[in-house]
Amino acid sequence: MRYRAADPEATRFVPLGMEKELSLRGILDEHPKGIEFGQIVRGFDRYPFLTDDKGEVLSFPPIINSRRIGAVEVGDSSLFVELTGTDMETLLLACSIMAADMADAGFTIEPVTVEYPYDTPFGKTLTTPFYFQKPIAVGLEAAAKLLGEVIPAADALKAIVRMGNSGVVEKDSLRLMPPVYRNDFLHPVDVIEEIMIGRGLSSFAPVLPEEFTVGRLLPEEQFSRKVRDIMVGLGYQEMIYNYLGAKRDFVEKMNLDGREIVEIANPMTENYELVRDSILPNLLMSESVSGNAVYPHKIFEVGKIVRRKAGENYGSVTRNALGLLAADRGVGFNEINAVVSALLFYLSREYRLSPLDDARFIKGRSAVITSGRETVGVMGELHPAVLENWGVQMPCIALEIDLDSLNKS
Repeated sequence: MRYRAADPEATRFVPLGMEKELSLRGILDEHPKGIEFGQIVRGFDRYPFLTDDKGEVLSFPPIINSRRIGAVEVGDSSLFVELTGTDMETLLLACSIMAADMADAGFTIEPVTVEYPYDTPFGKTLTTPFYFQKPIAVGLEAAAKLLGEVIPAADALKAIVRMGNSGVVEKDSLRLMPPVYRNDFLHPVDVIEEIMIGRGLSSFAPVLPEEFTVGRLLPEEQFSRKVRDIMVGLGYQEMIYNYLGAKRDFVEKMNLDGREIVEIANPMTENYELVRDSILPNLLMSESVSGNAVYPHKIFEVGKIVRRKAGENYGSVTRNALGLLAADRGVGFNEINAVVSALLFYLSREYRLSPLDDARFIKGRSAVITSGRETVGVMGELHPAVLENWGVQMPCIALEIDLDSLNKS
């Protein structure tokens, strides 16, 4: 096998799923996988390229295999597994997971030694699959405090073994060695959780709370529910989304710089690497896959957004927000202004508009919404470049309001 850095213009092959030959750069522009993952390699002068000893193309990692010997077909008995990425530890974990899955399926796993011309966190020579997980210990007294019950060392060991781990008892503590396919033990509390699940939740006797309190809705939640009722009355359909997402969705497709967005330090996947600072990307994601549905499309969500803010304990602030999107052939500024007028009328709020300079919206057809002394939101016609990024064919109007600021006003 030969792994080299190839000229993206001069190197050509027929990618999986296509019939014509393309250059490596052409694959990034034309192949669906190239369009989706091309940003990983697009900034480099040379691209990763894998061939066999005869020069036959196996793969353009991490984008697409070749159509011929790179294709996995029914009846194949020997597979060559290659992983390319930007983070060594994540690659090793993925390699171990694949090896464990394929071993369970009956395959024999053959190790491969890779020699790097530079130092990696695991040395210059690395044989994969590679066990890199570190043991983690927890005190049995700490486990008893969190679980509310003293668990003998032998029972604790039996519980973690039942979960696929190995371990040893050392005096008053338990040391756990994770299996090759897991890398989610970040803290001793994770070991306590493993003991709890391994023993079985039903084995713990229920305990009544010592203090009795009456639950009630916070004023913020009461206000949010009122907004939901009004939006449904205006003919909009409520949506519910994840708060985590990908940089390509929350930043790049929205034509933003991402300065205020909060990043996850150790995401398990790039699809959940950021905490959203706006609801609009989620709404556009729904619209991008709804082109065959009857128009007009009117959707909204009331949910949380998070933005960076110096001076806060965690460097960020969480806000309740309303996001709204409508798509139809004739939608424009007047329609979104009418929605804002109706919403704020039923909420008994006065408002005024001022010009908005925001890359997500068309300049001159968008506005900042102010209520009292508070800047509470933005609205307008979404910019054609943003709609093109999402593959949306129909004009769209959008609105986003900080409900906490609006409630305060």
